[in-house]
Amino acid sequence: MKVVFESRHGFLYDVLRYHLGWVDEQGQPRSAPAPLNLQPALALASCDALGGDFHRALPSAASVELIYNFTLVHGDVQARRAEPGDRPSIWWVWGPAQAINAGDGLHSLGRTTIMRLAENGVPADRVLEAVKSLDQACLTLCEGQYMDLEFQDQMMVTTASYMDMIGRKAGALASCAASSGALTAGAGEDVCRQFAQLGKNLGMAWQIARDIDDLWGEHGDGMTPSNVLNKKKSLPLVHTLENASVSVKRELGSIYMKRVLEAPDVAKMVEILGDTGARQASQAKAQELVDQALDDLTGVSTKGMENLTIMGRWAVEGGR
Repeated sequence: MKVVFESRHGFLYDVLRYHLGWVDEQGQPRSAPAPLNLQPALALASCDALGGDFHRALPSAASVELIYNFTLVHGDVQARRAEPGDRPSIWWVWGPAQAINAGDGLHSLGRTTIMRLAENGVPADRVLEAVKSLDQACLTLCEGQYMDLEFQDQMMVTTASYMDMIGRKAGALASCAASSGALTAGAGEDVCRQFAQLGKNLGMAWQIARDIDDLWGEHGDGMTPSNVLNKKKSLPLVHTLENASVSVKRELGSIYMKRVLEAPDVAKMVEILGDTGARQASQAKAQELVDQALDDLTGVSTKGMENLTIMGRWAVEGGR
């Protein structure tokens, strides 16, 4: 990642370094390490699981990490999240216009970075296939984000519609990561297709786990309701609206019909979802996705399967 930035200077790149957690608002280095995300790790693990040298897949890993961060920057603007993590978001510090510009810059860097596979000895036709996969993933995740935003204005969203949405929004980039790792390892078309499905399933499981965390918090205390305040439709809520009693549906509906949700509304919603077993049902769905993907793999060594199983467990835990 830092090699990609080493020759790039100026305000835009200072802002991007800030977003990535490398420097503070004044451009001074930060001591806190940047978080490791599921998608880039999946690119490396997939290459390694198929007997490839994971170092050759570093451009793919860096590329999907940059693209993932592009979605975060734009997502913060869309959701008006002022402080999504341990520091203020770009739009809160420098304004939404510069945040959009910064997100576009991350997208462009992601695309040029995956082309560095050629410098690692990956054949040109495989580099081209990886670039094509990345472009398609970007388009698909934008489709998923459109659906996610559209769902905010709908009271009823089916489980099938939700799964379709996260398959695009979260599954597409993870699918690209895994298939690019397989491409780098020299895998054939069928194996690359299996790894693309593996990545999609793990990405969807990861999104479900993050939905759960956003409702109940990492410690089960319900302290992270940012997306709920924006009326985001997560799987626990969708599951409850489909399967709960009429009285429970009415109670949730009365909350969601409010123009603006407040903290007590969120607390009541989390309580209702807890009483209906929505958390356990959602966790089971995430595990089902991972199990299905791992069961369908072929041509993977025992050690490689062990490592991919760890990746699956990581996805079910929300990539923490």
